[in-house]
Amino acid sequence: MTTAWGEVGLTRFPEDPRDRLRAWDASDAYLLRHLAEAEVPLTGTVVVVGDRWGALVTALAAHRPVQVTDSFLSQEATRANLARAGAEPGAVRLLTTQDPPPERVDVLLVRVPKSLALLEDQLSRLAPGLHAGSVVVGTGMVKEIHTSTLELFERIVGPTRTSLARQKARLILSTPDPARERPENPWPYRYALPDGVGVVSGRTVVNHAGVFCADRLDIGTRFFLQHLPGPGAGRVVDLGCGNGVVGTAVALADPAAEVLFLDESFQAVASAEATYRANGVPGHAEFRVGDGLAGVAPASVDLVLCNPPFHSHQATTDATAWRMFTGAKRALRPGGELYVIGNRHLGYHVKLKRLFGNAELVASDPKFVVLRAVRKG
Repeated sequence: MTTAWGEVGLTRFPEDPRDRLRAWDASDAYLLRHLAEAEVPLTGTVVVVGDRWGALVTALAAHRPVQVTDSFLSQEATRANLARAGAEPGAVRLLTTQDPPPERVDVLLVRVPKSLALLEDQLSRLAPGLHAGSVVVGTGMVKEIHTSTLELFERIVGPTRTSLARQKARLILSTPDPARERPENPWPYRYALPDGVGVVSGRTVVNHAGVFCADRLDIGTRFFLQHLPGPGAGRVVDLGCGNGVVGTAVALADPAAEVLFLDESFQAVASAEATYRANGVPGHAEFRVGDGLAGVAPASVDLVLCNPPFHSHQATTDATAWRMFTGAKRALRPGGELYVIGNRHLGYHVKLKRLFGNAELVASDPKFVVLRAVRKG
């Protein structure tokens, strides 16, 4: 990517030479071009939110920005891209969405996330640090910026306008109003599960902003909860745990189980732990942010439960599901089981048969299938 600060080489994480998706897009380039052309003073505390693969902070590393991200993969990509660019150690301060935000924000750059709730939460957390002289610029592809997006900036930050579109990207320009009375941040959100979903019926769910289906139980998880394996698994992984409902159900049904909640989203793992704690679940649990099962020892797990995502930001891809399945095969003990739920049309049974040599249909309805694969010796 060529910028006013030089050319930077960027990759996603984990690096895959077969991956043809870039680690930046037109909205990143538009924002950087605007900063240079408008001669925006990049002094004081520069905060970059939602930088998907570190493109923005890598280009601006000389200004010692602060990156705030919900994604472990984005954070790792940022580390790799900074090292590749020769940035000095500590040039960029890496924070997660769960860390306390900077107390003062002089320049706020926002890569608009897919989740409007996550945008609301992050603007609410950062707004107290803004002052009358702060510069606030958002960026995103035209299809990602809606009236509701602009209304959030207007309501939380101050008067807001948009730029002309360039290469299907657009900027959001907000003027902070320190006197503005801001609404209370509604996140995290709590709700009670419906009846008919087994041991977690009526139980409390805690969702931090940005976690899938923040205000209700999605129909896929509802179906999965009705077809989980029985007690006695031993060490269980709720892979891509989201708000932790599935792993919590396992722990409630089998207090002897050891449940590991894993997700690449800091918001998701915080939600899973909050859900688990809110229900006073007995037994042992661990909560870990990471790259799937990469940090789990080989042949150390008895059961993996998984509802793979099939989007990476705006791109539809099965790469994440495939990496989850291969990671599960490595982590499972001989005889260990992988349970997967997915939309029927995704054809996960083909991948599982290719990888495990077997795939059994546990349950199905017009929209979803639950599949079981066994790690052979």
